Amino acid sequence: MTAITGTPVAIAPVTVTPVRGRADTTAFIRRPYALHRDDPHWVAPLERERRAFLDPRRNPFHDVGTVQLFLARRGAAVVGRIAAIVDPRFNERHDPKCGHFGLFECADDAGVAGALLDTAAGWLAQRGLSRMLGPLSFSTNDECGVLVDGFDGPPTMMMPYNPPYYPALLEGCGFTKAKDLLSWRIPMSPDGEPPAVIRRVADRALADPGVRVRPLDMARFDADLAAVKGIYNDAWAENYAAVPMTDAEFDYSVRQLKPILKPELLQIAEVHDEPVAFTLWLPDTNQALRAARGRLTTCGLPIGLIRISRAARRINRTRAITSGIRKEHRNRGLAAAMYLQTQRAAFRLGYTESEFSWILEDNRDANRYAKAVGGIVFRTHRLYERASV
Repeated sequence: MTAITGTPVAIAPVTVTPVRGRADTTAFIRRPYALHRDDPHWVAPLERERRAFLDPRRNPFHDVGTVQLFLARRGAAVVGRIAAIVDPRFNERHDPKCGHFGLFECADDAGVAGALLDTAAGWLAQRGLSRMLGPLSFSTNDECGVLVDGFDGPPTMMMPYNPPYYPALLEGCGFTKAKDLLSWRIPMSPDGEPPAVIRRVADRALADPGVRVRPLDMARFDADLAAVKGIYNDAWAENYAAVPMTDAEFDYSVRQLKPILKPELLQIAEVHDEPVAFTLWLPDTNQALRAARGRLTTCGLPIGLIRISRAARRINRTRAITSGIRKEHRNRGLAAAMYLQTQRAAFRLGYTESEFSWILEDNRDANRYAKAVGGIVFRTHRLYERASV
C-alpha cells in the first residue's frame, strides 16, 4: 500500500490481548456492530443481553466451563475478537483433548484472523488441549457454526450470521470441516394442515388411549419445564458435540425465552401421563429485533423498545428450535403427533412459515422428516476443527 506521494505507508502490527475490565468487555461486545452495521442482513443483538451472556455472575455456563475473551488491535483500533473455551462436560463425553473457540468476529484480513485463532489455540494448548472445534458460543446449547451457504437474508432468532468471507478465513488458517448443520424452511399450507402422510402417522399415534399431546400448561409451568429439561438431556445425550444442561443453565435459558414463549408452540407428548417427548417452536423475534438496532433505549428514551413493539406485530415465521423424544418411545409416531398439533397452533396464530434449525447433516431420520413435511434446505452452517498448535 502506498500513499499518493509514493511513500510507503506502514501498517501497524496486530496485537491480541486478553479482555480485562469493563472497557475491554464493551469493546468486545461492540466489535460486531462496527463490523456489520452496513450489512442489510445482519441483526444487531441487544447489547445488554450480550453483556449478561458474557458475565460469569449471570450466565451459569461459567460455573462449569472456562472462557477467555481476546481482542485484536492494530494500534489503538479494535479489529477482531475471539473466545477460547474449555467445557469439561464435552471433554468427558466426547474428546478429552478438545477445546472450543467462539464469538469470532473479524474483518476480511487474514493477518487478524490468524492472530486471533493462534492466540486462542495457544491458550487451549497451555491447558493440555491439542484440538480446537468451533465456533461454539459456548456450547451446542447456544449459537454455533459459521454460515457457509444461504447469505440471501437475515438469520432467524438464535442462529449465527456472518459475511461470506468467514469460511475462507478459517480455511486459510488451517481449519477443516468437522460437521455441517442444516436449516430447513417449511412453508405453511393454505389450510394449516401438514402433509397427509404426517397426519396418518399422527392419527395412529393419538389413537392409542395412553398417548396424549398437549400444550405447555402455564399453571404448572415449572413442572412442565423440568420435564422438558429431562427429556432434552436424555434425547440429546448421544448427539454430536452435545453436552447436558445443568439446572442453572436451563433456568437461565428459560428466563431468556419466557417473554416470547407461546404455550401453544411448546407441545408435550405424554404416555400414560408421563412426559416423554416435546417440541418447541418460537416466534422469530429477529424480525422485530432488527428494528431496535441493538439498543432498547437511546438517550434514556425507549426508542428501541417502541420499534420492537411495532415490528413484533409483523412476525410471520417461527423457528422450531429444539425437540426430543426419550429413546424408548421413538417408534410411537410422537414426532408426527407433536408436529400436527404445533403446526395447527402456528396456523391459528397467523404464522406463514417455519424454520427447522439446526439439524446435523448426518441425522438421517430428522432430515427425512423435515423433507416429508415439505421442507427445503436453505442454509448451512459449519463447525470447523484444527489441531490447536
